[in-house]
Amino acid sequence: MLDALIIGAGPVGLACALEIQRKGLTVAIIEKGALVNSLVGYPTNMEFFSTPELLEIGGYPFPTAHYKPLREDALDYYQRVARDEKLDIRLHEKVLSLSGEQGNFTITTSKGEIPTRNVVVATGFYDLPNPLGVPGEDLPHVSHYYKEPYQHVMQNVVVIGAKNSSAKAALQLTRAGAKVTLLVRGSAISDSVKYWIRPDLVNRIAEGRITAHFNTTIRAITPGAVEILTPDGPRIIPTDFVYALTGYHPDEALLGRLGVEPDPADEARAPLFDSTTHQTSRPGVFVAGTVCGGRATSRWYIENGRHHAQLIAAHLGEAGRP
Repeated sequence: MLDALIIGAGPVGLACALEIQRKGLTVAIIEKGALVNSLVGYPTNMEFFSTPELLEIGGYPFPTAHYKPLREDALDYYQRVARDEKLDIRLHEKVLSLSGEQGNFTITTSKGEIPTRNVVVATGFYDLPNPLGVPGEDLPHVSHYYKEPYQHVMQNVVVIGAKNSSAKAALQLTRAGAKVTLLVRGSAISDSVKYWIRPDLVNRIAEGRITAHFNTTIRAITPGAVEILTPDGPRIIPTDFVYALTGYHPDEALLGRLGVEPDPADEARAPLFDSTTHQTSRPGVFVAGTVCGGRATSRWYIENGRHHAQLIAAHLGEAGRP
């Protein structure tokens, strides 16, 4: 019987495990993919917006030669922390259901059953993209994840979206030799795009290196084109590949199976939880990290979500004392 089982081996899940372990409690992490699975899926050489000290967990220094660390720096850092803390991490094991009550839970997974007194959900949101809801979205040349530009040299590439991920992908693809068309639902590039990225994108559009269509909706995706509706009427954009970078959302079905209820007063469907302990409306089930924001995925991130670990560990540490 574990004192706590963490669901999700991302930075916040690792932080929760090591803080709980430091309270003298038994803890394990279960992860349906790889260690820090979201970071594995990030673009190659992606630069974090946070400086390294804001990504640190457990008091471990984050050494890097860059002012802002790259994806590869973070992958190395978090696996080193996990190894040095000797955390019990069970990878490529999917959570199916939760039964029982606080003090006597059973987590059923793709590999068996795990008894635990408490559960911490730190699953993030990156695994589930927001769908376009249009015909052809499931075609093999359409992806909701951008990795690197080199396979698209001398090809027509459509990028859908107007925020940071779309902006960076459009710029990288253009500089690598792709012919990029950017499709934006709103009237302009989002103001949330970082201040050093937005002018670059706006200037590339102005000089004609990137073609942009604003106030545009997607009607359908076919094997060789994207059908759109612009303010000037319908158009067909020839394309070899489509990146639909329209954002992501938490696994609400999993949260439901774990008994985590959404806040009915929150349009983003954030979980109901006590902000001092992060315990949800189901006693013994806690939430940590970006999953706490529901569909408002910019409320929490590594920089501020890592501190949830200390709140949860403090509560469990007190509860575990005679």
